[in-house]
Parts: sequence; C-alpha cells; structure tokens
Amino acid sequence: MGPVTRGDVPIGANPNGDTIAAIATAVAAGAGSVAIVRLSGPAAEAIGRRLFLAPGDQCWESHRVLYGHVVDPADGRRLDEALLLLMRAPRSFTREDVVELHCHGGLVAVRRVLELVLAAGARLAGPGEFSQRAFLNGRLDLTRAEAIGEMIAARSRRAAELAMAGIDGGLQRRIAGLRERLLDQLAELEARVDFEEDLPPLDGMAVSAELLAVRGELEQLVAESRQGELLREGLRVAIVGRPNVGKSSLLNLLSRRERAIVTDLPGTTRDLLESDLVLDGVPLTLLDTAGIRPTDDRVEQLGIERSRQALAGADAVLLLFDLLAGWTAADQELRALVPEGVPLLLVGNKCDGLPEGGAPAVVPSAPPEAPPVRISALTGAGRDELVAALLGRCGASELQGLQVALNGRQRELAAAAAASLERSLEAAAQGLPWDFWTIDLRGAIAGLGAITGEEVSEAVLERIFSRFCIGK
Repeated sequence: MGPVTRGDVPIGANPNGDTIAAIATAVAAGAGSVAIVRLSGPAAEAIGRRLFLAPGDQCWESHRVLYGHVVDPADGRRLDEALLLLMRAPRSFTREDVVELHCHGGLVAVRRVLELVLAAGARLAGPGEFSQRAFLNGRLDLTRAEAIGEMIAARSRRAAELAMAGIDGGLQRRIAGLRERLLDQLAELEARVDFEEDLPPLDGMAVSAELLAVRGELEQLVAESRQGELLREGLRVAIVGRPNVGKSSLLNLLSRRERAIVTDLPGTTRDLLESDLVLDGVPLTLLDTAGIRPTDDRVEQLGIERSRQALAGADAVLLLFDLLAGWTAADQELRALVPEGVPLLLVGNKCDGLPEGGAPAVVPSAPPEAPPVRISALTGAGRDELVAALLGRCGASELQGLQVALNGRQRELAAAAAASLERSLEAAAQGLPWDFWTIDLRGAIAGLGAITGEEVSEAVLERIFSRFCIGK
C-alpha cells in the first residue's frame, strides 16, 4: 500500500527526520518576562537533555515541568535559569516530540538559547512550520490551522471569538457536513451510471433539491464571509472635509484620546494621521486627512496630495462639513472626489453652535434617504449615532450573530463549489444522463475538500503557512 495522502501531499510531516526550533513568543528589548524556545522533531528531547541541567532527582517525564539552567555544553557555563517542558509524541501540538525552554524575556537571553539549540542540531523553523506539521500529522484540519493564524492576528475581541470558533472546529464540521451530503448524491448517481438496471429508479428531483439546498448554504457562507472579513481585516475610514471643519477633533473624539493637534487655524493638519481603534467589535483605522483647499504652501500641498490618495484607497469615507456654514460648493467638490461604490457618510459638525431647536443645515445634494448625521466633535454629542451609522453603512451592523466565517481562500473555493453545483443543476434541468450530472458535482466536492485540507496541493500549503509567524 502506498503512503496516505491529502490530495497530493503525503501525511507525515517530517520525512527527513529533522528537528525544527524557533522562538515561539514575541520578544523585544526590555519587554516580556518570559520567552519560549520551541523544538519539534525526533531529536528534540536529546537536544533538551544536552543543554538543560535539571538539579536533584527531577524525572524527565512527558508533560512535566523541570526546573534548572540552560548550559553551554562546550564549557558548562550557565546561560539562563529556565523551565523545560517535555511533550512526547503523539501528545503534542505537532504529534512529534516537543520541548519548550521557558527562558527570561527580552532579546539577549532567548537568542543565546536559540543559538545553542541550533548548534546542537536543530534547524530554524520556517513561518508556520509547527502548524504545518500539526496539519500533516493529522493533529489539525486546514480550517483549524488557519484559525490559529487568525487568532494571533485578531485585532478585536469579536475577531478572536470568530477565530476560536474555527479552532473549535465549527467551520470544519459545517464544510465536512456539506461535503458528505454531496458525496451521498454522487454515490447514488454513480451507482446508476454503472448498475442502473439492477437498482430502483433514482428520484432526479430529490437529487436536484439536495444539490440546490447545499448550493444555497454555500452561497450563505460566501455572503457571511464578507462580514467576517470586516472583523479580521478591519476598515480604513478616511475623514475628509474643508480646512477647520473639525476633522482632527472628530478623530480625537472617536479615538477617545488626543491623537491630533486641534487649533482654530485652517491647515493645521499637514500630514496623514492614522489611529487604530475598535468600535463595537470592528477594528478601524481612522485617517485624519489634511483639509483639501487651494494653497501655495508646498508642505500643505504634499499633505493634500496624501489626503487625495487616502480618499482613493479608503474602505469608507466620513465627509465632515460645518453645520453653521451649511453645505457649500467646496463640500460638493469634495463629495465628487469620493470613488463610486465607496460607502460615504455625511457628517455635520458643530451642532453645539446651533440655536435651541435650530434647523439642520441644508444639504441640497444629499439623498433624502440618507440625511447627514449631526454631531459636536467638541462636546461629543452624536458620537454613538455616528458610530452606528458608519458601521451600518459599511455592512458591519449585523455581526453579532455570526458564528463562523470563511477567509479569503476558503471563500473563493466555496464560491467555485457553488458555481459547480449550478452547472450540475443545469445538466439536470436539461434532462442529461446521470454521468453529466457527476462531472461538476465532483468539482464541488473537491473544492470543499480543499477548504478543510482533504484535497490540497503542497504549493497551496506552502502559501498558507508562509503567512504565519515563525514559531507557530
């Protein structure tokens, strides 16, 4: 019997028998009390025994912590006081022998320990290589492995919850369930192709109904993935407006800190300012742009050009205008600069200066179904309404019920599988023989298998895990 494979990738992540090592924690000068050097592979325990001195009668048992010192075997010098954790195969993340050296944090100590580990025979791990071994050794399916990367990169609590649902297998179970349903239909169709005379007639309408139902669920997953992308990637929101309408004040209000300098002088903001924050679980990068106006000041001109670039690349735009001055021709010119299709929210500032019960500013070009949001960047009035309107305009207001979400790679595969099912349904509608139904049905099954890793190429794996950090 040949080797077991997933697609064209043999299961068993370490045919060369090498041992990999890397720093598995973030390290920075003067930051972090503990840093971990992780080893995985057949020589992990031997390297650990060579470099770690555990005094007394401590026993080297799996899943037991040892106290001692990391020593240089060349001269016996102690490099660090540390803990060692041994996890023997298969009870480890990679299903190989794993050793973790828990050293003091910072830069110098942990790098010296890693240098010793590499000199003792380990190889520096590539990005995501520990997770890749876990996948190839059957410890993880591909959706769980990708969810680990998403957990590390999560920019909000809601994004972390979504990643955790993937780690727990919520997405894998849903995709695997759809794939099993398609396999059942394929088995029925192929049985009729080969043995139709010996079997009862197949209900083609029932098969079509099942394919249609699976396609509908895939299309729903694809639609929901757009919302998941908001939680993972966040939004770049440009705040634009004429000089001195309160853009920097609005940035400070939303950020809840003094991020930008605020004065009464137009043209104060001369460069692009960015502020990262989370609003109702959605990560945002706010871009405070220089006020766009004619000017002979070369420095201000450079800031205005960056404002135009930010406007062109933003996921959404807050166009701020002065309620006291009303909607002007200059505001209308700015609105014309917003690329078509980019969510736009008109925001009227300085409502605190309106008379009691004052009428809102006239915005002739504003569509009646989308009146401007009125705020005071000075007092904070209208902040909550602005946040709700912005998230609603970007399609991020219905994220609370989201349980699982495909990432970009998975979304492409799910959309392709749905398209394959559509072609199978077209064959059914035309009354073509059963074997015509199966052609695209196999393609849909293969696409779903590629999502979970049942059918995946080595090149795809390299591309996926190369996005991970080294040490994970």
